[in-house]
Amino acid sequence: MIRHVVMFRWKPETTPEDVAAIEEGLSKLPSEVPEIQRYSYGADAGLNDGNFDYVVVADFATADDWRTYRDHPAHRTFIEQHSRPNTAERTAVQYELD
Repeated sequence: MIRHVVMFRWKPETTPEDVAAIEEGLSKLPSEVPEIQRYSYGADAGLNDGNFDYVVVADFATADDWRTYRDHPAHRTFIEQHSRPNTAERTAVQYELD
């Protein structure tokens, strides 16, 4: 099992409406990319200064399934239309679950 974690810092001009559109786009991806086994996302809870603004966590059966997601047209469109225009900083990691 591969877990994919992505954290975002939004641009200062990103609005709550932009974040709502991002969430709407994220909500569609599991039905468009069948390789996704588990998908969650959300805003930082504000418990610690300096945290990123938002996180996406996704689980895949195999590394190839993650690559399919990474390159899937629905995911690429989401990135171009919603994620990239609002992102000041992004970091990601993929790791194996036991």
